[in-house]
Amino acid sequence: MDDDTDTETGADVGDTVGQDVSELSSVLGDAYRGELDRETTWRSRLDQTTTWSVTMIAAILTWAFSSPDNPHYIILVGILVATLFLLIEARRYRDYDVYRARVRIYQQNLLVTTLDPTQKLEHDDWREKLAADYRNPTMKITLLEAIEHRLRRIYLELISVLLLAWIFRITAFMPETSLLEAASIETLSGTVVLGIVGVFYLGLLGIALRRTEREAKGEFEDEAIGEWKDSND
Repeated sequence: MDDDTDTETGADVGDTVGQDVSELSSVLGDAYRGELDRETTWRSRLDQTTTWSVTMIAAILTWAFSSPDNPHYIILVGILVATLFLLIEARRYRDYDVYRARVRIYQQNLLVTTLDPTQKLEHDDWREKLAADYRNPTMKITLLEAIEHRLRRIYLELISVLLLAWIFRITAFMPETSLLEAASIETLSGTVVLGIVGVFYLGLLGIALRRTEREAKGEFEDEAIGEWKDSND
């Protein structure tokens, strides 16, 4: 069988399924379950990265405070490692969001109207949107937005814990030493170390507080929950 025949047969099958309501419902149901499974898989990968981060932080803090002779800068190393996990999780979040966006299109346009036929479609061209995305899959959000999201949800708190632990470590364990002297690392003066740490943390804080119109779909936000409650009162 030549390529032209294969193409025509495939097109005929697609047209037939698209016209038969029962077959189309079965195909869409299977597709939805598949996308939901992929979303769940990537969600577990996000949780796995977070677990690694928490485990690492617990191990570093335990070692750093186990003896006054242990160097304080190991906590700063922990901040760098946590930032590395943040970047890994942000990249995973972008992949997760691809499948979540598809799941949300199914939920908003297929399940909602099935459960309540009086509801209007969220997207009149939702089938075209899904078809285009299946043909040419693309990332739905930028890496910066993914980093911003994971910082606000988890990593800003984790890194803040490390920062506070470091400040406590260089003050409580060396009460007779000035802060600048206690913060020094080998040839790096305390002023330089404090400056680098301060700029780094303020940079993360700036990213976390950066409020732009979200490109990600279907994320539960406090504003959205408030609007839903108001509409149902």
